Amino acid sequence: MACLLEAPLRISVLSEVTATSRHYVDRLFDPDPQKVLQGVIDMKNAVIGNNKQKANLIVLGAVPRLLYLLQQGSSSSELRTECAVVLGSLAMGTENNIKSLVDCHIIPALLQGLLCPDLVFIEACLRCLRTVFISPVTPVQLLYTDPTVIPHLMSLLSHSQKTQEYITQIFSHCCKTPEHQTVLFNHGAIQNIAPLVTSPSYKVRMQALKCFSVLAYENTQVSMTLVNVLVDGELLSQVFVRMMQRDQPIEMQLTAAKCLTYMCRAGAIRTDDSCIVLKTLPCLVRMCSKERLLEERVEGAETLAYLMEPDVELQRIASVTDHLVAMLADYFKYPSSVSAITDIKRLDHDLKHAHELRQAAFKLYASLGSNDEDIRKKITETENMMDRIVSGLSESSIKVRLAAVRCLHSLSRSVQQLRTSFHDHAVWKPLMKLLQNAPDEVLVMASSTLCNLLLEFSPSKEPILESGVIELLCSLTQSDSPALRVNGIWALMNMAFQADQKVKVEIVRVLGTEQLFRLLSDPDANVLMKTLGLLRNLLSTRPHIDQIMSSHGKQIMQAVTLILEGEHSIEVKEQTLCILANIADGNTAKELIMTNDDMLQKIKYYMGHSNVKLQLAATFCISNLIWNEEDGSQERQDKLRDMGFVDILHKLTLAPDPNLCDRAKTAMQQYLA
Repeated sequence: MACLLEAPLRISVLSEVTATSRHYVDRLFDPDPQKVLQGVIDMKNAVIGNNKQKANLIVLGAVPRLLYLLQQGSSSSELRTECAVVLGSLAMGTENNIKSLVDCHIIPALLQGLLCPDLVFIEACLRCLRTVFISPVTPVQLLYTDPTVIPHLMSLLSHSQKTQEYITQIFSHCCKTPEHQTVLFNHGAIQNIAPLVTSPSYKVRMQALKCFSVLAYENTQVSMTLVNVLVDGELLSQVFVRMMQRDQPIEMQLTAAKCLTYMCRAGAIRTDDSCIVLKTLPCLVRMCSKERLLEERVEGAETLAYLMEPDVELQRIASVTDHLVAMLADYFKYPSSVSAITDIKRLDHDLKHAHELRQAAFKLYASLGSNDEDIRKKITETENMMDRIVSGLSESSIKVRLAAVRCLHSLSRSVQQLRTSFHDHAVWKPLMKLLQNAPDEVLVMASSTLCNLLLEFSPSKEPILESGVIELLCSLTQSDSPALRVNGIWALMNMAFQADQKVKVEIVRVLGTEQLFRLLSDPDANVLMKTLGLLRNLLSTRPHIDQIMSSHGKQIMQAVTLILEGEHSIEVKEQTLCILANIADGNTAKELIMTNDDMLQKIKYYMGHSNVKLQLAATFCISNLIWNEEDGSQERQDKLRDMGFVDILHKLTLAPDPNLCDRAKTAMQQYLA
């Protein structure tokens, strides 16, 4: 029988909770203002730390009533303030609570409240706004809808330490795009926030610092302005340097290092400046040590990776600072079974976030090894490093997979590593698997790495070829993303270099002539250059040239004509003339040029061009056409003499460029032999 009691019991408990909550809401409608105020105060005490109570009150419609009372001119200052406090408390609950508050238009109501002269009420509104805006479910755009809001917030900064703390926190959470940075910059964010970095309140200093870090990120205008700002007669960058001292709280050291990193990357501070080399870089390396908390190690490593990404000297300095390369290996062992963490909550948190450490380590290794051969060697020789990368490529977290493939790409720039560790660990297998089904950003990085694995000195080239990679690469050339089209065609170009006839025929068959010619008219210059590179590699060695030209000669000659006639860069035209020179080297293929007077006139034009590279390539074509030891060379020489080529060659033997002069002399000798 006991089981029958359960349902009614549950209903009665629920109705009791709802009844208590209902009682709080009903009191908000009392005609006596004093009772309403007391009701709001009681509600405030009831919801503190009680998410269930918060959810009940929202469901029962407390929010619209509280907002109504908050906006009523007839409400006392105290009542309006208490309403803002309760709304702030409701916002501290779950994300669903925040959604409900935003849906009830809490943001415009609170922003309106900021126009009131009462400072205590303003602070309560700002505290609530801060809580709403730091939630990931709040659309930050709501701060920028009314153009009068940002200037008004700037004017409130001087009112109290609390307004300073809340407003700077709102700014740093709502500055997500370059447009947001510009709006804040144009409304005087730098001048208004700079004095706050020396505030007596730690919270204010910290929020001001965070604000500068999001304003300066990838923003040259902000960074160039920050670098010249004085605070109490001291340069702001020097204030940041002081904030990185070891006796400062870790959060402050790390955020100050981020500010200087972003200013450096935006070009406002030189990479060899002592504040970067002697202060920022060592501070970020310190953040990577195992004494730091997980999130500090993640942020430290990611910021350091970003700081030194374009600068080989910083990479070299970092690689020998505090055994950084070995220190990062610990990122993969955390938290270990013998972890010193005694706090169960912290251990649980860290287990859930350990993948972030692996992601950060891969990113930092990628940045460290992007230029220097010795550093790459050091990385690959770190314990189990290649195995870790291989397992990183198949992790469930997309961010870890992306960081692992980025690291692999960085190491794949080394001929030495391609020949040794890449081959020993057969990294091409997980890489191919990753390419089967991945989002574009992973595909771009993975296909870039594949391009390097297909270079002719890479031992992985053969097994990759046998795995049916041609179809995959040809499908990449049809992508909407220019980066993927470039990588697909680049990998095919590397594959075709000094390849067997069989491989070349297969590339042409799978790619299809239609797609090949579509790529030759691609709007992206990189795609066009790599496609020409592919064509040049396909048309090398005589039997290959003759075979491909016998089946596709007409279309290839058409494509060459279009490019030589079009508005293209010198590099594109040079590559096209080199293809023509390869065709001229074929036994039967050269007739496609000799029987095309229009093409011969184009070659003649480029022999007289003002650019030496184009003159050289065009002269090379003629040299191949008139070469003595080949059948029919006499007839070809006669035809070209009649068309005036000998006169041009004669002029070119006097050219100031030694290479062009030699090439013309070699061609002239064919006539004299």
